[in-house]
Amino acid sequence: MDGKAPALLAGAWPQEVSTLSEEKMTQDPIAEEQAEAADQQESAEVNWEQEAAHWKAQAEEHQNRMLRAMADMDNLRRRVRKEQEDLAKYASQKIVEELLPILDNFERALAADKDSMTLESLLTGVDMVHRQMVQVFEKEGLAAIAAKGQPFDPHVHQAVMQTQDPEFDSGVVVEELQKGYMFKDRVVRPAMVKVNE
Repeated sequence: MDGKAPALLAGAWPQEVSTLSEEKMTQDPIAEEQAEAADQQESAEVNWEQEAAHWKAQAEEHQNRMLRAMADMDNLRRRVRKEQEDLAKYASQKIVEELLPILDNFERALAADKDSMTLESLLTGVDMVHRQMVQVFEKEGLAAIAAKGQPFDPHVHQAVMQTQDPEFDSGVVVEELQKGYMFKDRVVRPAMVKVNE
C-alpha cells in the first residue's frame, strides 16, 4: 500500500464516525421517545389490566357477600315463620297442662261410688275443683272485675238494668248479675250489672 491509503482512511473514518454519531444522536431521541412511549403504553395497559382485575375481584367479593346476606335473611325469615307457627300452635299448651289435674279430680269424682257419696262430700269436691280452677286462671293473669258498689264504668261494666236504691249514689253498681273478667290488661268479658239511677 502506498502511504495515501491509510491517510485517506484516516481522514475519512473520523468523518464517517462523526456522521454516524450525528445520525445516531438525531435518531436516538426519536427512538428513545418512541420506546419510552411504548413502555409507558405497555405499563399503562398492565396497570389498567391490574386495576380492572382488582375491581373485578372486589365486585365478585361484594356480590358473594350480598348473596350470602340474602341467603341468611331467607333462612331467618323461614326460622321466624316456623317459630311463630309453633308458638300459635302450642300457645295454649301451658294452660292445658295446668288444667289436667282439675280434669283428673272431675274424673275421680265421677268414678266414685255413687251410693256412698253425700251432698257434703260432693260440695267439698266441687269447692276444691273451683279453687283449683281459680288458681290456674289467676296464675295465667285472669282477674275478676270489681262491680258491686263501684262507679259504673262502660269499659268494664255492661248495664242491663237500672234501679232506684237510696242506699247507693247515682251511677253506682247496685248488683252484679254476671261476673266480668280481665285477662292481664284486656277485658275478656264485661260484668253484667244493675246500676242505680
